[in-house]
Amino acid sequence: MATILDTLHGKYTELKGQMVGLRDKAKAEDRDLTEEESAHIDAWLTEGDTVKASIEAEEKAIADRNARDDRINQFSAFAESPQQRVTSPISPNMPADPSAGDTYERRSNPTITGGPDSRQFASFGEMLKAVYVFADQRVRDPRLNWGNSGDPKAAASGLNEGTPSEAGFLVEQQTMAGLWSRTYETSAILNRIQTVQIGEQFNGLKMNGIDETSRVDGSRFGGVRAYWRAEAASVTATHPKFRQISLDLKDLMALYYATNEVLKDTVALESLVSAAISSEMQFKLEDGIVNGGGDGFPLGFLNSGCLVAVAKETGQAAATITYQNIVDMWARMWARSRLSSVWLINQDCEPQLFTMTMPTGTGAVPVYLPPGGASASPYGSIFGRPVIPVEYCATCGTQGDINLVDLSQYLGIEKGSLQQASSMHVRFIYDEMTYRFTFRFDGQPIWGSALTPYKGTNTLSPFVALAVRS
Repeated sequence: MATILDTLHGKYTELKGQMVGLRDKAKAEDRDLTEEESAHIDAWLTEGDTVKASIEAEEKAIADRNARDDRINQFSAFAESPQQRVTSPISPNMPADPSAGDTYERRSNPTITGGPDSRQFASFGEMLKAVYVFADQRVRDPRLNWGNSGDPKAAASGLNEGTPSEAGFLVEQQTMAGLWSRTYETSAILNRIQTVQIGEQFNGLKMNGIDETSRVDGSRFGGVRAYWRAEAASVTATHPKFRQISLDLKDLMALYYATNEVLKDTVALESLVSAAISSEMQFKLEDGIVNGGGDGFPLGFLNSGCLVAVAKETGQAAATITYQNIVDMWARMWARSRLSSVWLINQDCEPQLFTMTMPTGTGAVPVYLPPGGASASPYGSIFGRPVIPVEYCATCGTQGDINLVDLSQYLGIEKGSLQQASSMHVRFIYDEMTYRFTFRFDGQPIWGSALTPYKGTNTLSPFVALAVRS
């Protein structure tokens, strides 16, 4: 079946034959063209120009269709390639895997930092910009890793062509490390707890802990007892007792709204998002470690079964802290935890601490200040342990306003990378892009309860708080 282009070429050939034939006839007869013959040739030339323009337009349309088909084929081939073989961290300019075949190689893209062989984003801001382009235009940068083994068909949140908010991507490990480094470096709490990384196929951790609630004979390590030879006649078989520590990962999510003006500047976008997300994630993680209720949240030490709450003094005024309170708290701290303990306080407590004194004969010396008085620099320590003001402690006079804790006795679990999802619809009327970041974490104190000492009447714990004074 003849195509439009075939028909146009046929017409053009016919016009050429008519013009050349009439011209050659006049030359063979050694004469000029007649007026009628000249009019015919002029008409054929005009018609020929029109046919030529139509041929060029049709050829361009065909070329455009072919180029579009080639791009579609390349896009389909790349989408079906095994992208999960790309793992981070990778050198930004690593050449394509020669064994992977053409469908695995990157297509040339001038907007991709590092050239056609680059497999990582040059910056966090560049990655966020690529997410925005995907949500807005459905054009996916091949460097974006999906939140489930790199397979878009198996993404945990699903992928719906009509719902950009369901597009979840993983933040690259190097960027994740940078965000988390900022979070931990500025933290007074996160860098003191024990943290365990959970494997890809697991969503929690179950481990045996020694069920030791007392140090009296027959109770140490939950029931282990040793005997002197002279007691051999009364030896009873013993064994340790365990309790199961169970941690199940919880999702911590943070939202960030970016204006379209900020989205145009990847440097500003990275700076703003990095600062905001690391700060907010740090806040919620630390607040969970201190105050978490354990139901859908980490279990905070203030709500744990091992917390020791030291009672106020008889007749003590409301919202006060006395030197005797401090002594009583120190006395309830498990001796082995004293060297790694810190005081976590609300800043409302500082006036009480700065004016607190310890009686010495007929006088007194500051507890929280050096003997030089207020004119000298504060040591920032009590009994040699750092005093750290944090936002998560209750206001002065409430239980939890001042705490003596050994955070090495708190266990946290975390899994994988920070996952990012986006939506251009949540804040559409404000011309803003919404980014959602998700991180999986859980935690609780290793101790299940306070410990009764071998000799003594007061229980001990690595987590001690001053009870309410109202």
